[in-house]
Amino acid sequence: MKVLNLYAGIGGNRKLWPKDAEITAVEIEPKIAEIYQKFFPGDKIVIADAHQYLLEHYKEFYFIWSSPPCPTHSGTNNFLNPQGIIRYPDMKLYEEIIFLKHFCECKWVVENVKSYYEPLIQPHEAGRHYFWSNFYIPDTPIKMQIGRMNGETQRRERSYKLDKLGVGGGGIRDDLLRNCVNPKLGLHVFNCAFKEKQNTLTLEEEHAHTGPSGLQ
Repeated sequence: MKVLNLYAGIGGNRKLWPKDAEITAVEIEPKIAEIYQKFFPGDKIVIADAHQYLLEHYKEFYFIWSSPPCPTHSGTNNFLNPQGIIRYPDMKLYEEIIFLKHFCECKWVVENVKSYYEPLIQPHEAGRHYFWSNFYIPDTPIKMQIGRMNGETQRRERSYKLDKLGVGGGGIRDDLLRNCVNPKLGLHVFNCAFKEKQNTLTLEEEHAHTGPSGLQ
């Protein structure tokens, strides 16, 4: 099964996907791509603009996951704008949704945070996320969807072991973790795409999937 993982980051969404999947991960930042490669040495990592890569390679895959940058869509704009940080929403998000909806024949999903505005295209909602897809994604009772929320950061730092990979502390690690999709949510969405039995993983079961680096 050939899978395309766009805007891959350090691979939170991909962590619990099937081991037999043939995954191509696209990440534009070389240092982040290097971390991803250490976590997933069997994946093909491409350092490139994910938005353009999708346009050129979408026909080559059986499943596509895209997580375009979310800051310009998130609720933080409600207080950043009065502070003088004024920006348009990055409409590449909707470019990809519309493109995939009309031209992509494989299973696909586009993930983003819940926006500060009414979505222009109706998404599925799961936890603190919006999902646009060509398959149904029900909500799921997975707690703490985003790394910084409710004291989750320390537990996820232990799981991902970023310090052992030489990743700087404080804000750098926080940013990497905050941009991760909860692995259990990533698995839930993957299973929905292929109508497999959906797994509700306990914390112990999730850890059973982790190797020496904290990821599989």
